[in-house]
Amino acid sequence: MASGSAIRGSRVGAGPMGEAERGDSAPRARISYWCANGHETRPSFAEEAAREAPETWDCPRCGFPGGQDQANPPTPTRNEPYKTHLAYVKERRSDEDGEAILDEALAALRARRGV
Repeated sequence: MASGSAIRGSRVGAGPMGEAERGDSAPRARISYWCANGHETRPSFAEEAAREAPETWDCPRCGFPGGQDQANPPTPTRNEPYKTHLAYVKERRSDEDGEAILDEALAALRARRGV
């Protein structure tokens, strides 16, 4: 015997609805952007917003910025490599300063131990 629920297996918004119930979609415009690797990206904007489209758009394939001029795409920004905590410390202190701090810490540790 079948269950008494008529909406079993459906969810809100499911069904053969179309634009008649949701309303008409806004007219769209596609704008092409090219990155330094020659990839073309064509995001879709509402026609009203297309007049104010951004100058650059990040390429989804390589991550470089893309511009609207195919012949002159924007140059990719140079990313600095990841620095460790030690690299930042070495920028702030010289080797002599590091030796002095280490000697001071070792002396304090030895004093606590009674050595």
